[in-house]
Amino acid sequence: MDTVDGAPARRATRADVARYAGVSPAVVSYTVNAGPRAVAPATRERVLEAIRVLGYRPNAAARALKIGHTKMFGVVVPDSGNPFFVELGRVLEHTATAHGYALIVVNFDGPGHDVASSIRELALRQVDGMIVAAQVSMPTLNAISECGIRTVLINQFSAVDGVPSVGPDLYEGARTGVNHLIWHGHTNIGYVGEMGPPDVRERGWRDALTAAGLTAGPAAAAAFSREGGYAAGQKLVADDNRPTAIFVSSDFQAVGVLRALHEAGIAIPDEIAVVSFDGSPEAEYTWPALTTVQQPVAEMAEEAVERLVAPTASDDFSRYPTKLIVRQSCGCGMPA
Repeated sequence: MDTVDGAPARRATRADVARYAGVSPAVVSYTVNAGPRAVAPATRERVLEAIRVLGYRPNAAARALKIGHTKMFGVVVPDSGNPFFVELGRVLEHTATAHGYALIVVNFDGPGHDVASSIRELALRQVDGMIVAAQVSMPTLNAISECGIRTVLINQFSAVDGVPSVGPDLYEGARTGVNHLIWHGHTNIGYVGEMGPPDVRERGWRDALTAAGLTAGPAAAAAFSREGGYAAGQKLVADDNRPTAIFVSSDFQAVGVLRALHEAGIAIPDEIAVVSFDGSPEAEYTWPALTTVQQPVAEMAEEAVERLVAPTASDDFSRYPTKLIVRQSCGCGMPA
C-alpha cells in the first residue's frame, strides 16, 4: 500500500471518483460494472480518467461474491456480431471454462469505445488475464503496460514486442485461396478487403497472381462488414474490367459480395467465382455455400487461454496454418 509521510495512504473510494469526475456514485458503479444503466460515452471517459488518476480499485472480493465468480479472464473483440468473433468467443469460453475460468467480453465497436479504454475497463473488474482480438497500436500497448495484467493477443497478423500473440498465416492462406481460383482457370481475379499493411492478405493475392504470370485484377477496399462487402461487390460488378473471380478477405464481407452479385443477376460461380477467408460457420449456409480459407480457431483459442493459465517467459508469436474448405461458390474440385 502507498504511504504518505510513513503512514498508509487512504485508498480512493467510489465517492472520490464521483467527485473528481463530476458525476454521482451510481454513475461510477454503472461504468465499472457496465450496467445496469447505460452511461454516455463522454461521461464514461471522464469516469475512467478519474479512476486512472486516483488509482481507484473496486472491491474485487465483494464483486466476486456478488456474481459468484472468483476466476475471470477478459476478452476484447472488435465486433461481437461478426460470425468469426462469435465463433472465437464461443471457443474461448469453452476452453476457459474447462480451466475453471469465466469470461467477460467487451466490444469496442460502439460509440466512445476503443481498444485501450476496453482494456482499462477490464482491469477495473480485476480480471486475472486478458485476451485481445484486435490489431494493436501504441495506445493499446500503453494500456496493457499500465494495467499490469497478463495479456495475450489473438488473431494477430505478426509478432508484437513484449506481448505473447497467436494468429493465422494470412499470407499463405490468401495465396492458397487465389491459387485455387487459378487452378479453376481464372485469369482475371479481383480482390475485396483492406489494402496494404499490416493485413497481408492483399499481398498474398498479388503474389499468387504474379507467380502464375497473371496481372492483378480490380481491387475494392472494404470495411470488415457485410455492408463493406456489398459496396465493394457493386464496385467490381460495375468495373469495365469486371473480374471472373473474386478473393474476399473475410466471410463477413463475402456475404455482402454475394448479395451484390445476385442483385446484378450474375451466376455464381459460372460468371464470377468467389473464395473468402475465415471459415466461419456462416460460410456454409450462404447461397451458394462459400469456398473459404479456414482459420484454426479452436487451436488458437486453446493456446491463448493456456498462455494465461500457465504463463511462461516467452512472448513469441505463434503462426497457425490455414485450410481450404471447398464448396460451391467457386466450383467444386481440388487440384490433383
